[in-house]
Amino acid sequence: MDRSEEKRALRQGLIEQRLKMPDRLQRADLLQRVMRIWLVGRPDTVIGAYWPIKGEFDPLPALHRWKEDGELLDDPQMRRIGLPVVDKVHQTLKFHAWFPGCPMEEDAFGIPKPKDTEIVTPTLLFVPCVGYTPGGYRLGYGGGFYDRTLAALQPKPFTVGLGFAQGLLPNLEPEAHDVGLDAILNELGVVWPISLGDD
Repeated sequence: MDRSEEKRALRQGLIEQRLKMPDRLQRADLLQRVMRIWLVGRPDTVIGAYWPIKGEFDPLPALHRWKEDGELLDDPQMRRIGLPVVDKVHQTLKFHAWFPGCPMEEDAFGIPKPKDTEIVTPTLLFVPCVGYTPGGYRLGYGGGFYDRTLAALQPKPFTVGLGFAQGLLPNLEPEAHDVGLDAILNELGVVWPISLGDD
């Protein structure tokens, strides 16, 4: 089995495991809390995220709370959330403003995306992980959209992977083209970077 077939099988197995987790909703609730605490004190006003598919963790409730918290603080800069829209020509993602109740339509992959909202440039980007390694590398769906997008975005946003603890792959070696994430969160807390505490 070559590397791409190996990754395809691993990806499929992890998605099936995730969909069958009996306590997925409880784990998602814990990760909502981890995410909200992690966001406290971040300077970002535009955050990119994703519409959850295939049992992925849904980051949008925590981000909606983050946006509302900014309004309560009389934040002079309005906080905004962006969801990805595929740029078919460049095979990258652009982020369009999203808010609860905004008009949505399906993209070419059947995933909901904001319809006719303005393009925003996130300084912080939450990325879904099918799997992830202790060194900050993610296993995605294999389309390469996030890798190409991160290579093209200027300035490069701070990238944070979101996934459940069952997706941790301690022995997966990154490939030369893999771009590491700046941080990874799961329902147990911050997975990467690893904090060794105060010495």
